[in-house]
Amino acid sequence: MWNLSREELVFVVQNYYDIILVLFLSIGLTYLASRAWKRATNNREDIPGRLGLPFIGETFSLLSATNSTRGCYDFVRLRRLWHGRWFKTRLFGKVHIYIPTPEGARTIFANDFDLFNKGYVKSMADAVGKKSLLCVPVESHKRIRRLLSEPFSMTSLYAFITKFDKLLCGRLQKLEESGKSFKTLDFCMEMTFDAMCGMLMSITEDSLLRQIEKDCTAVSNAMLSFPVMIPGTRYYKGITARNRLMETFREIIARRRRGEESPGDFLQSMLQRDSFPASEKLDDSEIMDNLLTLIIAGQTTTAAAMMWSVKFLNDNRDAQDILREEQLSLTKMKPEGASLNHEDINNMRYGLKVVKETLRMSNVLLWFPRVALKDCTIEGKILNSF
Repeated sequence: MWNLSREELVFVVQNYYDIILVLFLSIGLTYLASRAWKRATNNREDIPGRLGLPFIGETFSLLSATNSTRGCYDFVRLRRLWHGRWFKTRLFGKVHIYIPTPEGARTIFANDFDLFNKGYVKSMADAVGKKSLLCVPVESHKRIRRLLSEPFSMTSLYAFITKFDKLLCGRLQKLEESGKSFKTLDFCMEMTFDAMCGMLMSITEDSLLRQIEKDCTAVSNAMLSFPVMIPGTRYYKGITARNRLMETFREIIARRRRGEESPGDFLQSMLQRDSFPASEKLDDSEIMDNLLTLIIAGQTTTAAAMMWSVKFLNDNRDAQDILREEQLSLTKMKPEGASLNHEDINNMRYGLKVVKETLRMSNVLLWFPRVALKDCTIEGKILNSF
C-alpha cells in the first residue's frame, strides 16, 4: 500500500506540502505544551489535589456548592476529605492553594505583600472596581488604605454609637408592636446596610436605601460568576447594577461639590481633600469604588455576627440572663429614654466577652449553608429583650 516510487513520493510531498507542514507543527506544539504542563504540575507535586481541565479546573464544582444550600465551604470540606488539609485546585483559570492553619494565613496577610501578592478572580475585580482597595496594585494599596482609615477615628465612631442605638431601638420597637416573627439575618442585613449608608454617605431616604441595597446585592452575587456579559446572567445583572450605583454615587458627589449638602460623614471627609496633593487624596473613581467595597465587605460579615449572637444567646439562656442583667443595670444609671454612648459600651464587660466569642464562632461558621440562615427566625419580643 505504501510502496511508493521516488517520483510518486516527491509528487505527494510537493502537492501536500502545506498539510504535512501543519501536521508536523501541530505535533511539535503539542509535545512542547505537554512538557510545559508536566513541569508546571511537577512544581506542585508536594501539594495534593487536582487541577482538572485547563482554565476551567474545578470552577463548576465551586459554583455548584455556592449556589446550593450546602454553601461554599462544602467545596473545601470535600477536598480536605479527599486530599488532606492542604490541597490545590484550579478555579477561574488560576491555581489556588488552600492553607489550613492560622499561622499560614497570618504569614500571608501580615507581610504587606512582601512574600505574597494579592489577586482576585476577574468577576470579583470587575464587581468592586479596579480602584477598589481589594484590586489596586501594591504601590497604591498602602496609600488608599491609609486615607480610608483616617475618617474612622475613635471620635467619629463614638459619635455614631448614639445614632446606631436610636436606629436599632426604633426598628425593634416597630417589630415588637407588630408581634410578628421575622428572619433574623434579613433584619440584621437591612440594619447594617442602613447604618453603613448613614455613616458613609448620610443616606436616610428609604426608597433610595432600598434601591442601593438591591443593586449592592446584585453586585455581591456577581462576584463569583463567569465574567461574560450575557443578559440574564448574574455577572450581567451585577455589572449593570454596579453602573447604576456609580451613577448614584456620582450624583451625590456632584451635589456636595455644588454645596447643596455637606453632612459630616465619610464621603464629605474625602471630598474635603480636593485641594490636597494627589498622594493625599482619592480621585472620584477611587472614592466610588471604595464606597461600594466598604458597603459589601462590611454588611454581610457584620450582619452574620449579629445573627449568630442572637442564635447563641437563644441557645444559652444562662449567658442571656447575665447579659440582660448587665444591660438593665446600665439602663438604671441613665435618664429615661437616653441613648447609649461610648462610656456605656466600655462598661459592658460581659457584653464584650459575648461579642468576642460570637466573632470567634462566626468566623468558624463563615461559610454557613444558606438554608440555615433562611430558617433562622426568632420572635421580635424575644430579640428586643436582649
